[in-house]
Amino acid sequence: MKNYRDSDYAVNKNAEGIVYRFANQTIEITLADYLRENPSKTPADFAELKALSDMDYYDTDRSDYRQTWKNTSLDNLDEDESVVLAVQSVENEVIERGEREALLAKRQSLSALALDKLTDTQRRRYIQYHVKGFTSREIAENEGVDHKAILASIWAAEKKIKKVLGSS
Repeated sequence: MKNYRDSDYAVNKNAEGIVYRFANQTIEITLADYLRENPSKTPADFAELKALSDMDYYDTDRSDYRQTWKNTSLDNLDEDESVVLAVQSVENEVIERGEREALLAKRQSLSALALDKLTDTQRRRYIQYHVKGFTSREIAENEGVDHKAILASIWAAEKKIKKVLGSS
């Protein structure tokens, strides 16, 4: 077997047999070993297994590369660099997730409360305008009214919403 500092893919690809690398040892299964352990198999079976092994190592190597190509070694960082190299603790992540969920629930509650204060027409027009992205002219055309009436309705809805949100 060749240089074991190469990637697992390179070692397996360049070896005549199939290479298995473990933390404490490396094992190569040769054609002779394979045929001795599996008398009913042929060299073609071994070649197929070797090709599958090479492909598996290749896929793993590509996946590892995609995950780590942007990594920077700590040895390569200057002390002057303003790079933050910290991982947030699990506890802080859980607390922040809980705070975000509570804030989202409060916002949803306030939004529902604010929308409940609108008339059906105001709510429909407000949602079409701000959520669905229709223009005032499109809404007016769909409802068969002047677009100025739509703008006035949306403006009144916004005023009510600001009043509800401002008092909460």
